[in-house]
Formats: sequence, structure tokens, C-alpha cells
Amino acid sequence: MSGYPVDVTPRRRLADTSLAVVIGALVMTVAAFDADTTAVDYALIALASAALAFYQTAPRAVLAVATVAEAAYVLHAHPGPVAGLPVLAAMHTAARVGHRGWSAGAGGLFLAAYFATGPTTQQVVERTALIAGWFLCAVVTGLADRNWRAYLRQTEQRALEAERTREEVALRRAGEERLRIARELHDSLTHSISIVKLQAGVAVHLARKRGEEVPPALLAIQEAGGEAMRELRATLEILRTTEEPTGTPELLVERACAAGLAVELAVTGEERPLAATVDRAVYRIVQEALTNAARHAGPAKVSVQLEYGDEDLTIRVEDDGAADPGCPPKPGIGLTGMRERVTALGGTLHTAPRAEGGFAVRAELPLEEAG
Repeated sequence: MSGYPVDVTPRRRLADTSLAVVIGALVMTVAAFDADTTAVDYALIALASAALAFYQTAPRAVLAVATVAEAAYVLHAHPGPVAGLPVLAAMHTAARVGHRGWSAGAGGLFLAAYFATGPTTQQVVERTALIAGWFLCAVVTGLADRNWRAYLRQTEQRALEAERTREEVALRRAGEERLRIARELHDSLTHSISIVKLQAGVAVHLARKRGEEVPPALLAIQEAGGEAMRELRATLEILRTTEEPTGTPELLVERACAAGLAVELAVTGEERPLAATVDRAVYRIVQEALTNAARHAGPAKVSVQLEYGDEDLTIRVEDDGAADPGCPPKPGIGLTGMRERVTALGGTLHTAPRAEGGFAVRAELPLEEAG
């Protein structure tokens, strides 16, 4: 209760203070009509009400102060049910942040103090039952508000995750299309241009060997063929260079854990920088495997292992989910894209349900260090 955290805005602080003032003024106004109210009673009301202004900083401390102060006021002055308003507000805010046990204990303490103040048994039962109903409503509404806020946070996280997934799928498909175009250009044009350049070179060589003058057109064909090959290589390099976002397996594991997936990462061997193509492939393989585990494995534990060998890198992503070894899944876009990435780098990929249950992804990539 020494101050507000950084994320409490001045507007929120003013609202909390206003709430404390309104509740305090209401209780004091009712107490003023009681001729037996003393200065000590007003001080206890003021203390319990003022504590409400700090509920966002220390809800349990506010609940304790409000309950003790109001219980002392009730035992001393024997007021009406309105005296329970500060405790009611403190119980609501404590339940909203998850302190249900504290709220129930505070309510029980105040009710015990209030139970001892009634002049007759009927008044004790009626007033205590009334305040108990208020307290129950405060706890229930606090829990409902907490669950609603959690639902809103989950909805926002799902929306952000869906947006990120759509962007990554679009970028991946664009990259795959560029690679397909690059392969088509390489298979169709490179061979033909190489043949033309080779034939022109042979003709120039034979003409010079026989002492004949090389036709200018033949020299132009040879030069144009060489220039076309250089331009084609540059174009293919641009097409093969994807601009898809990259990251690290550690970052993917952190994101998965934040989303509620139980993931552990283990790295063995001599970790070292990798070539850009291998680094992207590692990132995408781990990302796709974690995505599949989150979608299909259910409440499972996932292990991610990176084993650095002398000549290759082994990636293992295993979960203990609900995959059945007798019903292997049909490869979708994700597994197919994963296999294409691994094959393009000269590696091997194995994806299948585990015999003991769950699913396993194992990829071996030839190591190409950066630079």
C-alpha cells in the first residue's frame, strides 16, 4: 500500500479514490444519525474506506485493513448493515483478482463480529443473513468479472495468433512459389542457354583452330549466351532468397509456453552459427512441429531437441499426445512443406506417431556454417 504500480493510470487512480470517498461518505452519513457514534468510530470508517483507494496495488492488504477496521467499528458502535460496505467492496476486488479464500475468510470474520452486536436473536439473524447475502454476491460478481477478463484476454491472444499465422502462411506460400519458379527457370532455360553457349564456343574454337575469321554473329551469340547465364543466375538467386521472418527455436518455445503448451528445449553438441538456409529450415521445422502439437496433441508435453554433430544437425520434436500409431496422419500442407525444405537441403525427414503414443518429427540437416 505504499504506492501505485507503473501501469495504474492517473484516471484509474482518480476513479479508485472517488470510489473510496463515496463509500466512506455514505457510511459516515448513516453513522452520523446514530447519537452514540464517537470520534473513534469515524476514524475506523475513514481508515476502512481510504484503504479501498489502494486495492489495485495490494488487494489482500486492503481486504485485511477494511475487515479489521469495520469489525472493530461494528463491535464498538453496533451500527446497521450499511457498515459492511467497505468490506463488501474489498471482498469484490479481492475475488476479482483470484483471492477467493481471503474473501471468504474476511467475510466470515466480519459476520462473526456483526453476529455479536444484535440486541435480539431475530435482529441478529436477519441482519447477518442480509450481509451474508451481500458478501456472497460480491464474491460471485468478482469471480465472474475475473473470468470475463480472462476470456477477453484469451480471445485477443487467439486473434493475434490467427493474424500471425495467416501472415506466415501467406509468406510461406509466396516463398514456395518463388522456389517453384526458380526450379522451372533452372530446369527449362539454364540447360538450353548452356547448350547454345557451349555450341557457340566450340564453333569459335574450331574457326580459330583452322585459321578462319570468326563471324561476328558467332562471337555475339557466345557473348550473349554468357551474359544470359549471368543474368539468369542472378535472377534465380533473387527468387531463392526468401524474405520470410526468421527467429530462434528458443523464441518459438517461449511463445508456445506463453500460449499454454508445455514445451522443453534441449540443445546438445557444439552449438554454432548456421548458414541462412539451414537456419531458416530449423526455425520453420520447429515452428510447424509445435503448431501441429498445439492443434492436434491436446494437453500434452512436448520436447524439442537440437543435436549438433560434426557434419549434421538433428532436430527432434516429440509429444505424448493422442496420436495413434495404427492411424498415421495424412500429410498436409505443413508436413509437405517441411519435407520439401529438408529435401532441398539434402537432408532427411521422418514424421510418424510414436509407438508409446504421441507424435514425433525427426529431421537431419547437413551442417553449413555461416560464412
